[in-house]
Amino acid sequence: MSNTAALTIRTDPETKQAIADFANSVGMSTSAFATAVLLQTVRNRQVLLTPTLEPTPYLERIMRKADADIKTGRNMSQPMNKQKALEHLRSLM
Repeated sequence: MSNTAALTIRTDPETKQAIADFANSVGMSTSAFATAVLLQTVRNRQVLLTPTLEPTPYLERIMRKADADIKTGRNMSQPMNKQKALEHLRSLM
């Protein structure tokens, strides 16, 4: 009898190839890589997923506006009253 069991997962061909390429680049087979990741997850009792940090279109607009404000010397660090702050936030939308 074998000391191993098969585990089948479904993924798209591009992801499968990307995983195989990465595993190969670190000197592992896809199976060995998957086993190592799964064992580490079980051993640590946690899954670490790191999202890519890409701003949303809304945040990009705010960032461009902030850059423009900085370049023109407009300083938003001055205290604002509530009404002025609300007007400013509405102008960003």
